[in-house]
Amino acid sequence: MLTKPRVDSAKPREKPYKLRDGEGLYLLVTPAGGRLWRLRYRYKGRESMLGLGQYPEVPLKMARERARDARELLADGRDPAAARRAERGAQADTFEAIAREWLSKQHFEEATLEKAEWTFRDLLFPFIGNKPVRELTAPDILGVLRRIEARGKHETAHRTRQRASQVLRYAIATGRADSDPTRDLRGALTPVAKRNHPAITEPARVGELLRAIDGYIGDPATVAALKLAPLLFVRPGELRGAQWREFDLEAAEWRIPAERMKMREQHLVPLSRQALAILRQLQSITGQGRYLFPSLRTRERPISENTLGAALRRLGFSKDEMTAHGFRSTASTLLNEQGFAPDVIELQLAHAERDEVRGAYNKAQRLGERRKMMQAWADYLDGLRKSGNVVPIRRTA
Repeated sequence: MLTKPRVDSAKPREKPYKLRDGEGLYLLVTPAGGRLWRLRYRYKGRESMLGLGQYPEVPLKMARERARDARELLADGRDPAAARRAERGAQADTFEAIAREWLSKQHFEEATLEKAEWTFRDLLFPFIGNKPVRELTAPDILGVLRRIEARGKHETAHRTRQRASQVLRYAIATGRADSDPTRDLRGALTPVAKRNHPAITEPARVGELLRAIDGYIGDPATVAALKLAPLLFVRPGELRGAQWREFDLEAAEWRIPAERMKMREQHLVPLSRQALAILRQLQSITGQGRYLFPSLRTRERPISENTLGAALRRLGFSKDEMTAHGFRSTASTLLNEQGFAPDVIELQLAHAERDEVRGAYNKAQRLGERRKMMQAWADYLDGLRKSGNVVPIRRTA
């Protein structure tokens, strides 16, 4: 029988050697200094070996307990090594294992990745992470979502259900699940009241906002982002994550790749003369890096999702009055009021197109109209900035 002092004092030799504890259990000491627990046993007349872990992570007492468990399996007519393989296979099919595998294949922006990791780590894994996906039921998942709803986080509950569904659909595609039980939860969660992003839409107030932005004193990248936000009216995440490789200033185009778009489809933003002037000035400051608007802490990351909102607060606009996302509502409202074709506005806003064929046709055939609209919009904003008066947009032929 081995003792702890004897195990502790086992030194490596030129060749591997064994220290036997009895009943097939022994410690294998390797020339590299490894001390590995092994169990020799016979199953159906054949000799086999089972690894039980490494010392000191697995102490002597635990090694004996694992050896005893293996002998109990043998007594029941089961092969301990086969049981181990089956257990590992089951672990590979747990919700957590598949979720981590799915997440590793996504090309999320950093903020989206952090939020997804938080959703899995804090909201899903503690309750269903160890459960095999084939055994997951709608009540299992509903129980998790009810905990979130109990804290008043109804929108979070809906987003958590969507994340769980993405993982389960991936499990189906890879042959490890037969169904997605989240589909049976439709109508089971408290509906989320649709919220509009606060936005300034009165022309005179838009002029005040633009003049305030022109007077903003801060990091040049933040200043440029603030000035471009009303001109381009893309989603805040698409703007702050903008990379120089996406821009063709000679062609006056910004092509946002599909992986950075909400609808996962490449989006083209025509650049007005005003936007180009801001970009060329910014290029001399951040053009050597990856991002147009790098973080002050590291150039390897863009400004945070709170930067533009915080800048608007510093300018005196409350979060109930104007948000970074609100520039989209400002443009949508005023462009519609000025009589631009709703389809052209929606295309430039990169909203979902239900008819995929029609969507492809529109995006191919209406780019010229979008270019004219973006330039007319920039000129209109200049007019509001200078006087604050309501000046109709001048259209070009």
